[in-house]
Amino acid sequence: MIAHLMKILLVEDDKLLNHHLATLLTEAQNQVHSTDNAQVALHYATDYPIDVAIIDLGLPDMDGLQLIRQLRERQIPFPIIVLTARGNWQDKVEGLEAGADDYLVKPFQKDELLARLNALVRRSAGFISPRVKAGDYELDLSRKELTIGGEPVVLTSFEYLILEYLMRNARQVVSKQQLLDQLYGDGEGDPNTIEVMVSRLRKKLDPEGNIQPISTIRRQGYIFNLSCN
Repeated sequence: MIAHLMKILLVEDDKLLNHHLATLLTEAQNQVHSTDNAQVALHYATDYPIDVAIIDLGLPDMDGLQLIRQLRERQIPFPIIVLTARGNWQDKVEGLEAGADDYLVKPFQKDELLARLNALVRRSAGFISPRVKAGDYELDLSRKELTIGGEPVVLTSFEYLILEYLMRNARQVVSKQQLLDQLYGDGEGDPNTIEVMVSRLRKKLDPEGNIQPISTIRRQGYIFNLSCN
C-alpha cells in the first residue's frame, strides 16, 4: 500500500484546472480532496485531516479571501497557498492578511507548485523544542500553541514559525531573509510576505499596542524585545 505524501484540500472553480491539478497531485502520491465549492471546502477542512490547502480566490459561491478568513476564524491552522490570476502585490497582500501562507500567480509550473506545497508542509511540521517563554507569552512547541497570560491565541503554522524563530533569537536582529529561509528554504519566497505576516503577528500579540514585543530595525529586519527562557 502506497503511503500518501500529503493530504491536500484543493478548492478551484475552473473544472479543467481542478481536474488537472487533482490528477497531478494524485500522481505524485498525494491524497486530494477537490471541490469548486467553498462550503464543501469548509466541510472537508473541519471533518478531514488536511496537511495543506490550495485555494483559488475567484470562487463562485464565496470569495476565496472570505473562505480563508472563515478557516482561520474556526482555528484551522493548516498552511494555505493561494492561486490567483491577479498579479499585483495588493491582491497578494490581501490573501496573506486573510490568513494565507503563500501564493502562486497563474500560470505556474507544476514543479513550482509541488515544491511550494512540500515546503509549506515541511516547515509547518518542524517544531522540536518543548517550550519558549517571554513574560506572558509562552510557546508550547510540541503542541504548536501560543498562550498569552494563560489564554490560547490561534496562529497559522507560518505565523508560529516566525514567532518561534524570533523568540529563539530574542534581543537579536533577525533579517527578512533568515525568516524566509525558515519558511520556504534557501532562495524561496518574497520578502514582502514577511512584512505581512509580522504585521499579523503584532496584531495578535499586542492588540492594544502597549507592549510592542516585535520591533522593526530599518534595513536590517526585526527584533523580539523580550528576554526568553
